[in-house]
Amino acid sequence: MDYRSNKDTMGEVRIPSEAYYDAQTVRAIHNFPISGLRLPRSFIKAQGIIKASAAVANMEVGMLPENIARAIIKAAEEVIDGKLDDQFVVDVYQAGAGTSQNMNANEVITNRAIELLGGQKGDFSLIHPNDHVNMAQSTNDTIHVAINISAVDQVKNGLLPSLHRLQYALKKKAGQFMPIIKSGRTHLQDAVPIRLGHEFMGYYEQLITAEKSIRLALTQLYAIGIGGNAVGTGINAHPDFSERTLNEIVIRTNEPFKQPRDRFAFMQNTLAAIQLSHALKELAIHLIKLSSDIRLLGSGPRTGLAELRIPPVQPGSSIMPGKVNPVMAEMLYMVSAQVIGNDAVITASSLGAQLEINVMMPVIAYNLLHSLEILTNAIEAFHEKCIAGLEADEERCRYYVEHSTALATSLNPKIGYERAAQIAKTAHAENKTVRDIAYRDTNVSSEELDLLLDPEKLV
Repeated sequence: MDYRSNKDTMGEVRIPSEAYYDAQTVRAIHNFPISGLRLPRSFIKAQGIIKASAAVANMEVGMLPENIARAIIKAAEEVIDGKLDDQFVVDVYQAGAGTSQNMNANEVITNRAIELLGGQKGDFSLIHPNDHVNMAQSTNDTIHVAINISAVDQVKNGLLPSLHRLQYALKKKAGQFMPIIKSGRTHLQDAVPIRLGHEFMGYYEQLITAEKSIRLALTQLYAIGIGGNAVGTGINAHPDFSERTLNEIVIRTNEPFKQPRDRFAFMQNTLAAIQLSHALKELAIHLIKLSSDIRLLGSGPRTGLAELRIPPVQPGSSIMPGKVNPVMAEMLYMVSAQVIGNDAVITASSLGAQLEINVMMPVIAYNLLHSLEILTNAIEAFHEKCIAGLEADEERCRYYVEHSTALATSLNPKIGYERAAQIAKTAHAENKTVRDIAYRDTNVSSEELDLLLDPEKLV
């Protein structure tokens, strides 16, 4: 590999000749060979949006010469478009607050902008990563703002559309299954009858509730403290920089970002990220309930509940021929468990807020955006390959209703709880239905018993 040399404030560094990143990024590569994990495309895009918007603002207020600003804007737009993604090479586990990530963006945009002006990469006499690309900014505000911008992007363009499709599919199944009466179960024991459609409406409403929490967190993400710079005071920034940069971010994202009520509070804490992560955990809990129920109701085909027929998508065993497993529901459970784990990391990392900054922002960003990505993909796959093709075994459902000992509950008003309990116990002991024992052991007419034990009347 060919190398070029450049220097930063700590001395000279060898840099791959073809690289757009520069000395500080190379130091980070050497210092943090930790995981091979990188911040995702949405975050890099957000960094490009911030750098382009800042260049526009600095040009408009006369702080940045137009030719330099135009080159920076064009280079930043290439970052936004994903043309330079391979140049963002810093590990997630890096310098606190994301200084290395911010300098990675500054250096890539600088060297590409230098090329656009006809210069050679590394000639910072033309454009400087700190003095020009990072003008009026700091890691402490740009990384934080990038978290919010990228999270909004993934929520609105990824998670919510996928969630809506799953909600619609569950509501559609609820209507399809509404005529089917089945045995309810509490504590995994026989309970009074319920409509299968009502069970599915329960799943649907759980996800509606989870969406409300996500949308509430989304409103908090719109407050961004760009221009706060190092500690929130806006040092070295033109008085109009913050508002002009914000306006440009709004134009480039078509989202209603706004100034925070208190910029110092924004700088000190990643409150919106915490709220969104907690909302995603809430969604994950509901998805675990849904996936667990689907697995249980679809268990079988001969020795389980088998009330649902889950679409077969792949062989289920490497040793048992013909076995088909509920793999899509299992996958959704795994993803949901990971999201709960990511929330724990974000919670612990949020404790890294001390005085004017949270130094754990890179790991907060990674785990939050990771949760959004895997939830989006998992929900989409689960909807398409499981819920959409789900069928019910109506005959099996009727059988369980008729043979449930909990049917004795409907006899309480007529013969009392204790007598009804004895009928339930006798039915179970003799392997007969509650109806059979009630016909035999009570003085209630068969016509009245048929009315009392009619499943349609009980749901």
